[in-house]
Amino acid sequence: MTQNVYKSHDHHACIDSAVAEARRLCDEKGVRLTPVRQRVLELVWDNHKPVGAYDLLPKLAEEGFNSAPPTVYRALDFLLDLGLVHRINSLNAFIGCNHPGHSHPTCFFVCRECGMAQELDATPLNEIARQAEQQLGVRVEQQMTELMGLCPRCQKAS
Repeated sequence: MTQNVYKSHDHHACIDSAVAEARRLCDEKGVRLTPVRQRVLELVWDNHKPVGAYDLLPKLAEEGFNSAPPTVYRALDFLLDLGLVHRINSLNAFIGCNHPGHSHPTCFFVCRECGMAQELDATPLNEIARQAEQQLGVRVEQQMTELMGLCPRCQKAS
C-alpha cells in the first residue's frame, strides 16, 4: 500500500509526486499537461478528499483560469484517460490515483466524517470479477469498490 493518508505525512510531497508523474506520462504519450490540467490535478490532490468538478470552479476562477464547467470537465477527462485520477462514483467526485498510468481495479476507503479517502490494493477483488465473467458470461471492463466508515482520527473523536 502507498502512503497512509490517515497518518501524518508531507502532503506537499504527494502533490509534487503526482505532478512529476503527470509530466512523465504526458511526455511518454506525446500529450500536453497544460497549466489548467496541472492545476486541476493539484487541486484534486489538495487534501486527500474527493472533490467534485463544481468544487474546483471557484478556486480556478480565483486564480485567473477559465473556470467554465466544460473546461474543468475536459481537464478531468484528460486526467482520467491518463489514469492520473479516479472517479468515486458514489460521491460524484475525483481523487488522485496512487498508481497512475495504467488501468487497474480500484478500491477506496472513504471516511464518512472527515471525507478523506485512501486508495487500496484491489487485487484480491480480481477473483470476484473473474467469477462473474465465468458464471455470467460477461466481460468486466471496470472495477471500483468503495468502502465507507470512520478513519482512526474520526473514531477517536466520536
